[in-house]
Amino acid sequence: MTDKDVFHIVLVEPEIPPNTGSIARLCGATNTVLHLVRPLGFSTDDKHLKRAGLDYWKFVDIRYWDSLDAFLEAQEENKLYFLTTKTSRSYVDAPFKPGDYLLFGKETKGLPEEILRLYADRCFTLPMANPNIRSLNLAMTAGIVLYEALRRQ
Repeated sequence: MTDKDVFHIVLVEPEIPPNTGSIARLCGATNTVLHLVRPLGFSTDDKHLKRAGLDYWKFVDIRYWDSLDAFLEAQEENKLYFLTTKTSRSYVDAPFKPGDYLLFGKETKGLPEEILRLYADRCFTLPMANPNIRSLNLAMTAGIVLYEALRRQ
């Protein structure tokens, strides 16, 4: 398969090893490419990261980027989708197709504000029915959005 045949999950400066490990396992199970944008908030040989991914790491196509700018410069803009709590547009309205990149920000801050402004028309969210709950766990959100994208194929 080529990059145009699969989905891509992009974690921008992830901070919590078990989230990244769970998402790596999700990517392995779905033949989704995982992109990790530095700086990472942990070492990739972290025991918590490995435990969450168990023994599946060898089945995951993981690509590392030195910065968000380096990643963005290498991509086609029309393939990028930004997931954020800072929009009202639901992910179910996004026209996902194979070859697309689903970008998620760091757990504590999300994606940079300037990126959200620049790509406002490409930002989507997971709506929360309870206004007291801002968002779901990063790994859960990535799973929901990815499986919606896969369901459409």
